[in-house]
Amino acid sequence: MRPMIDLKKQYLDIKEEILATLNEILESCQYILGAKGIELEKKIAEYHNVKDAIGVASGTDALYLSLLANGIGNNDEIITTPFTFFATVEAIIYTGAKPVFVDIEPETFNIDTTKIEEAINEKTKAILPVHIFGHPADLTTIMKIANKFNLKVIEDCAQSFGASINGKKVGTFGDSGCFSFYPSKNLGAYGDGGMIITNNLEIAQKIRMLRNHGTTTSYRHEFVGYNSRLDEIQAGILLVKLKRIDEYNRKRRQKAMLYNSLLKGLVKTPLEKEGFIHVYHQYTILSESRDLIQRALREKGIPSVVYYPVPLHLQNALHSLGYKKDDFPVAEWLTSQVLSLPIYPELDDEEIVFIAKTIKECLKE
Repeated sequence: MRPMIDLKKQYLDIKEEILATLNEILESCQYILGAKGIELEKKIAEYHNVKDAIGVASGTDALYLSLLANGIGNNDEIITTPFTFFATVEAIIYTGAKPVFVDIEPETFNIDTTKIEEAINEKTKAILPVHIFGHPADLTTIMKIANKFNLKVIEDCAQSFGASINGKKVGTFGDSGCFSFYPSKNLGAYGDGGMIITNNLEIAQKIRMLRNHGTTTSYRHEFVGYNSRLDEIQAGILLVKLKRIDEYNRKRRQKAMLYNSLLKGLVKTPLEKEGFIHVYHQYTILSESRDLIQRALREKGIPSVVYYPVPLHLQNALHSLGYKKDDFPVAEWLTSQVLSLPIYPELDDEEIVFIAKTIKECLKE
């Protein structure tokens, strides 16, 4: 079976620079909160044209610490999407707040902004949109709603590093933007890692304290914090990759356009709204023949993944929230239709042609 994403190909392209960076870090003997982490934070802040960036241990921690720093706590309600990875709601629940779901757009799979206002009440404190699969959620509308009701906006950018709306990058619209550097991400480390960006320096300072046991200086603790620091080795690897991220995303977009041209009329291909830049963390098609397609691909040794087979409101772990089947029909319908195909910068065009040919042949049978 071929890989869904071939991380080895990317590593071989940058191997010499990665090894030189690792050697530099090992020689320095500084592994936590060192020069590489500081440099990465500075460069990611510059990339997004924001005032600050704070490295943390994972994308989940980025969400959790952002929520805490923005004052989210017990009995608050946070509006979000039921069609996302579980970490989005875990971070909300960790704070003691309650996730409140809103159905999604069938075209982009992002939160349906026309349904947000009806979910707002006196307990609502924030909106947590997810830029799913790399297509930005409609932040322009979300920010108007947030301003109208005085709500915080915490952006889940785990799958969308480099995506933008009318030239403005995701993560820069709300109060905080939260990124994951899980190895398979567009900008991926060689382990776990995360980053928070913000224009609020007070929030940034609080997150810096939260990630490091509630300290500003050694052994002086202002409150009980956490151990959530991005280590130097991951920061060094990410610095090597960061200078290539726009090229990586450009190649992903090229692969997606090739898929689109070959699959047109066979399945529903991903939509990209006008003015929105999709970075295709996943290339996800829709088809009533999803299971047939997946079987045919598997028989040819081609991987594919259903992201996500069960929407969050129907997960056993969230039963206490009180949701039931048919509460969010679009999200539920999509789980029977979605199929993500291999996509990464180093994917050969010939492989995409082969994948498309396999899909076409199975649908003719």
